[in-house]
Amino acid sequence: MQETHASLLIESSLRALVDVLEGGVHKHSGRLIEAARIVTASLETGGKLLICGNGGSAADAQHIAAEFVNRFRLERRALPAVALTTDSSVLTSIANDYSFDEVFAKQVAALAGPKDVLLAISTSGASPNIRRALDTSRHVGARSILFTGGTGGEAARHAELVLCAPSADTPRIQEVHIFWGHVLCELVERSLFA
Repeated sequence: MQETHASLLIESSLRALVDVLEGGVHKHSGRLIEAARIVTASLETGGKLLICGNGGSAADAQHIAAEFVNRFRLERRALPAVALTTDSSVLTSIANDYSFDEVFAKQVAALAGPKDVLLAISTSGASPNIRRALDTSRHVGARSILFTGGTGGEAARHAELVLCAPSADTPRIQEVHIFWGHVLCELVERSLFA
């Protein structure tokens, strides 16, 4: 690729990201604050944050969990957060014995209770395993938050609180999701420790 074309691609991607990021922040800043309140209340009462997603969203789940468990900006105690995307034995046994649609729901059923929060991440909102996890969180009494994109897909009807990045472009949606994850962590950290 010629340098001129590469530069244009970079500029175009940046403009698209800024548009989606600004749109997502303007549309959902109140919901992001509410998400932080939900997670803060859970952690204050001995609950934990469970996070799930597929593909790039699985990586985001792990990234966000690490920010809570280790630290984000403040030196503070570890916060209980678990990425449901990391235990290959659990994931493959559930997928093999039941179906891939159940890989997160079974873990939510085993690990979540009324004090806990599920953060589900899906760029399309169309993943059956995300919908099942959200349904299971409701069944066990846990709160649920969904980071998604586009129109929110089917999963948006199954989550308690939905933040939907205003785009159909997967990379831009994922970039907004990790921004929201960072802001969520900082808001919770400051509420608990600042």
